[in-house]
Amino acid sequence: MKLTTASPFFRPLCRVFRALDRLATLLGWTEHSYYLMSAFVVTCCLIALIWWPLYQEVLAYIRKTGLPWTVLIDWLLIGIWLAMSLLIMAGADLRKDVLIVFVGLCGGLVIESWGTQTELWVYYTAERPPLWIIPAWPVASLSIDRIVRFLDRRVERFEGRVVDVLYWAVFGAFMALMLVFVWPTITKSLTLAALLLCMLLIIRPMDKRMMLLTFAAGAGFGYFLELWGTTRLCWTYYTGEQPPLFAVLAHGMAAVAFWRSSLLVKLVLSWFRPAPQPMAAD
Repeated sequence: MKLTTASPFFRPLCRVFRALDRLATLLGWTEHSYYLMSAFVVTCCLIALIWWPLYQEVLAYIRKTGLPWTVLIDWLLIGIWLAMSLLIMAGADLRKDVLIVFVGLCGGLVIESWGTQTELWVYYTAERPPLWIIPAWPVASLSIDRIVRFLDRRVERFEGRVVDVLYWAVFGAFMALMLVFVWPTITKSLTLAALLLCMLLIIRPMDKRMMLLTFAAGAGFGYFLELWGTTRLCWTYYTGEQPPLFAVLAHGMAAVAFWRSSLLVKLVLSWFRPAPQPMAAD
């Protein structure tokens, strides 16, 4: 019997492919989207293989509880993973995203080193910092970049005097909250460096509107990351809050710092590009 797309076997399959094609168009997937998603999955698999003992601990805990998997399944983690997967694939462009990944890796390592070395927060593995958490930072940075792009297109009237007032109110409140939160470690050089960096970024804004949008996107996305990590005791803040408000807002400030760092790296790289040669006259 000749099989055609009109046969009962192929009809559901064709509908699935058409639905996926419409979804890809709606979400703005590109050829690079599949490269990014593949790299994301490979990274997750490598983390599971390299830090296999951690995975075994989780399995041992599940077996010890004796509860069914339907009760133990972590829907929040699954939701975060799916959200990041869809976001990083939206409008992917490796020529731009490579820089975001690089800055996210470096920035995440610096932030985790500061927090764990000063013991503002600790991981259940007691590593300072744990290397398995570092890849989460560039993935989160890509996700936040997509959210900022969406907000930038939708919040066009967000400008002028309103931006100035909101900018100083939001970032002034953040600095006050940060000072209170890190006060127990105020004598440590890493904390002083973090405070100085944040103050410099705030008092020398490049684009107040974009900084506010980036801060909002980072804090909004960071809330779910912090909620999962602190309630699952993956990491614990010295205040014991699950999560503390500062930690949520700090993701917004980190997103701003990463964005500004990306602009700086672009500027430095432009210095090494050869100047365009003038066209010879005929």
